[in-house]
Amino acid sequence: MTRTGKLTGALGALSLMVAATGVAEAQPLRIGALMPLTGDLQAYGESSRNGVQLAVKEINAAGGVLGEPIELQISDTQTEPQAGVDAAQRLVSVQGVHAIVGALSSGVTIPVASSVTSSEGVVQISNASTSPVITDLDDNDFLFRSVPSDAFQGTALAQVAMEEGVDSVGILYINNDYGEGLADAFESAFESQGGEVVGRSGYAPGQSSYRGELGQVSDGDAALLLIGYPENGQTILRQALEGGHFTEFVFTDGMKSPEIIENLGAQYLNGSFGTAAQARDDTDAAQHFASAYEAEYGELPPVPYIDTAYDAVYTIALAAEAAGTTDPELIRDHLREVARPGGEPVGPGEFERARDLLSRGEDIDYQGASGSINYDANGDVPGTFAHWAIQDGEIVTVKIFEPSM
Repeated sequence: MTRTGKLTGALGALSLMVAATGVAEAQPLRIGALMPLTGDLQAYGESSRNGVQLAVKEINAAGGVLGEPIELQISDTQTEPQAGVDAAQRLVSVQGVHAIVGALSSGVTIPVASSVTSSEGVVQISNASTSPVITDLDDNDFLFRSVPSDAFQGTALAQVAMEEGVDSVGILYINNDYGEGLADAFESAFESQGGEVVGRSGYAPGQSSYRGELGQVSDGDAALLLIGYPENGQTILRQALEGGHFTEFVFTDGMKSPEIIENLGAQYLNGSFGTAAQARDDTDAAQHFASAYEAEYGELPPVPYIDTAYDAVYTIALAAEAAGTTDPELIRDHLREVARPGGEPVGPGEFERARDLLSRGEDIDYQGASGSINYDANGDVPGTFAHWAIQDGEIVTVKIFEPSM
């Protein structure tokens, strides 16, 4: 036999031994990102995608996960439930992802969890879905989120409204789990503090006119609390102004977008305010994230969900390292362990150090750019909120606070 033949035979024998013993090469961690690159939440899709890509780039630069670079697959949800479900199914069945970041809208995240990730056994971490319904959803413990529930945002917004001297509102909310859940939470907290809700109505996206809904919730003196997303929100605000229904506006996280000011004019929106989940910006984690984002993409935009998308990727990667495998169920089982209070604090940009600690059997506590990522039994996280306002045509942060419960 020639030397080449002997080498081929030896390699063939080695392959048979590998197959017989069950030893395999390390499999790259594949993460899917369900982002609204079109549709009502398009304004947030690109920036959230940037947060995901930034985390992947940093982790891969630090040696990747289990010695292999992360592979990222991005799919457009179109901000529509069925499109989101279809995109998630492709990510799981065709691309073979081990975990998913997203979706953003609760109205997409919930059907994705119910129809795809919980039944397929794939970890899903939403960076933006805030509906209180998610807390008790039957998801086989495969649905997590890196943003706090609207059960807290409703309280935070009621507190800010009273501080701003708003004592009566009409509520117009997008008719999905996000809108209805946040409207419920706000109304309960606002009325408990002496506020009055003069009218309340859900609305369907994609309509050319919302004048009927505006008429139902207006009494001439109240402010409009608009719970929605930028694309249809602009139409509603324009018709509210044109019809003389409202001149004072209160917003939630879904309406925190500079494009609303650009398209409607600062003169109509100056003095408006709202709330959104937001981390304190004076932590090492937040400052690292901001510097890294600006170096990669330019100015960090004043929109939510970027840092929460970034943190979702970090916790998935750390969980895979802790589990020693890319098996989705074992990644799920280690998500809480890598952000365990009492563990050695690690933050963004410290993946190599975190990996070394895990390899020595030490506990770690990932402290995120967006704040605490200590997932509780329901997969929820605590959080702080920003009181933001529109001043001189710009979105500014008035303060960051924990709501009084």
